[in-house]
Amino acid sequence: MKPDIKICGLKTPEALERAVRRGASHVGFIFFEKSPRHIEPDLAGELAKGARGAAKVVAVTVNADNDYLDEIVDLVRPDILQLHGDESPERLLNVKVLYGLPVMKAISIRDAADLAKIDPYIGIADRILLDAKAPAGSDLPGGNGVSFDWTILRSLDGSVDYMLSGGLNKDNVVEALSETSAGGLDLSSGVESAPGVKDLSKIDAFFDVVNDWSKGPKGA
Repeated sequence: MKPDIKICGLKTPEALERAVRRGASHVGFIFFEKSPRHIEPDLAGELAKGARGAAKVVAVTVNADNDYLDEIVDLVRPDILQLHGDESPERLLNVKVLYGLPVMKAISIRDAADLAKIDPYIGIADRILLDAKAPAGSDLPGGNGVSFDWTILRSLDGSVDYMLSGGLNKDNVVEALSETSAGGLDLSSGVESAPGVKDLSKIDAFFDVVNDWSKGPKGA
C-alpha cells in the first residue's frame, strides 16, 4: 500500500505544483525563521491555494506562541498544525481547542530509549512524526538530512500512527518502507539541490521509486 507522502519546506509555485502532481498527500510550509525553508504566512497562504482539494496543507511551527499561530491559521488556513518543538501534551490540547485543527507532534529520535517520549502524546496528537534527533550544533529541529536506526521501530506499538522523517531520499526509501510500518513519509532535504531549494528532478525521482515499490514485486 502506498504511504502518505509529505513534501515539506515548500517555497515556490513550481515545487508545490510538482509535489501535488506527483501525488503528495501532504504539503508542508515551515514557519521558523532559523530555517532555510522559512516562509512568511502571507506567501504560504497564496501558495496553499494550489494544493486545496489535492493535498492536505500542513503548517510547521517550533514552539510558536498563540499570536503567531493566529496569524498562520488566518492567512494559510492549514488542514493540520505540526508542532516541531518542545511542546508539551498540555500545549497540544490547548492548540487543538483553540484552532479546532488536527495536530501532528514531532518527536526527535536517536535510539530506542527515545521512543518512550511518544507515550505522553498518545490519544492527544492526531499523528506522530518521528524525526532524527538534530546533530550537535544544529539550530534546526528537523531538515538536517540525517536519519536514525529504523530497526528500533520494530518494538513500537502497532497502533501508533506515525510518519517517518529524517534523511529520506530516493536511495533509501525502499529500505525505510521495508524496515518500518510507517503510514507516511516526510521529506525535505532529500528532494533539494541546496538547503531550502527544492529540485524538481529529485521530487520526480523519489515518487518514481515509491510508485514502483507500491506495485509490489516484479511479476507478482
